[in-house]
Amino acid sequence: MVKMSLDSVQVKELKESSSSNGDTRGSWGGKEVFDQDQLDLTAKPKQVTGRRARKVEGGVFFPKPENAVTIAVSSRVLFRTEREQKVFEQKGVEEYLRYQIEHENEPFAPGPAFSFVKALETVNARLRELYPQSEELFDIVLVTYNHAHVGIRLINTINHHNLFIERFCMTGGSSPIGYLKAWHTNLYLSADAEKVREALTEGIAAATMFMPEKMTEVSESQLRVAFDGDAVLFSDESERIFKAHGLDKFFEHEKENEDTLLDHGPLKGFLEALGKLQKKFYAKGQRLNCPIRTYLVTARSAASSGIRALKTLRAWGLEIDEALFLAGAPKGPMLEKIRPHIYFDDQMFHVEGAAEMGTIAAHVPYGIAQNYTTKLKTSMEK
Repeated sequence: MVKMSLDSVQVKELKESSSSNGDTRGSWGGKEVFDQDQLDLTAKPKQVTGRRARKVEGGVFFPKPENAVTIAVSSRVLFRTEREQKVFEQKGVEEYLRYQIEHENEPFAPGPAFSFVKALETVNARLRELYPQSEELFDIVLVTYNHAHVGIRLINTINHHNLFIERFCMTGGSSPIGYLKAWHTNLYLSADAEKVREALTEGIAAATMFMPEKMTEVSESQLRVAFDGDAVLFSDESERIFKAHGLDKFFEHEKENEDTLLDHGPLKGFLEALGKLQKKFYAKGQRLNCPIRTYLVTARSAASSGIRALKTLRAWGLEIDEALFLAGAPKGPMLEKIRPHIYFDDQMFHVEGAAEMGTIAAHVPYGIAQNYTTKLKTSMEK
């Protein structure tokens, strides 16, 4: 089982247990009792010494949510907040708020979504160069259950890391799902598997993120996003055939239906949004220098079942820059070569395999495969 490192000072396990509808339910469960020394609450991280000036050439402007590609990111995946979470779990909300206020000049460390968000900002910089007045940009919304008092520390952290995030949604313990539609959210990333499932139920593309023990270096000039096919870009129709009747029946079904389009999966809309921005670069003659690159990484085999997937993407008007049909081979080594900022898969063992190779992988808890999901154990030991 893959080891995941989220914090060097505590040990937790992400349990995924079956719910009544067969889906998995993620929860952070502490396995041991920790004292103050273990939490290292007295440690003093480097303080924020000043606030940076923000300036966009031509003036600062913020796109209307309906015109932008909106990415809602939980503070728990953008930053490393495990120490603070442990204070909350052990000492309650009032002590947690006091701790956050006392440490509000100490920036959080980057979390698993950090490099992805930085890559979004790189794409925005290129888009602003080509289309100075366009609102078709990535718009990042920081979503957190935190009380507004914690907002000062989050703002200080964003300034410390030179991130351009101006839109916050601090719900004070309430569910943020209702706000996601108001923001016209194209993708929601969170550490809370239950909230991710709620978002998917509401028709919002969403995934649960994990922090691998090791992380592969990723491009600083090109956003790379990799997708599984079935139950991610496509529906789980074919996956259901495979689970119920085996591989031979699956191949037979795909052959009989190769001219029948697959239904859409939960992340089809996000791929469409990426493609929309890619075409803005193509229109300026920058297809070969586009700062967005997409990948299909699927267990399907090319000759036996790949044609239906490719015909479906073509009919949707969607382009995938690279398509890898692995015919059941492990995905981890391929993802290690791609080095995506994020990889989406509906099956936990593929998420685990990706994480073993240092890839930031996100679980899409959708479709029949959730009935077969394995437990993802996480270790926060050094």
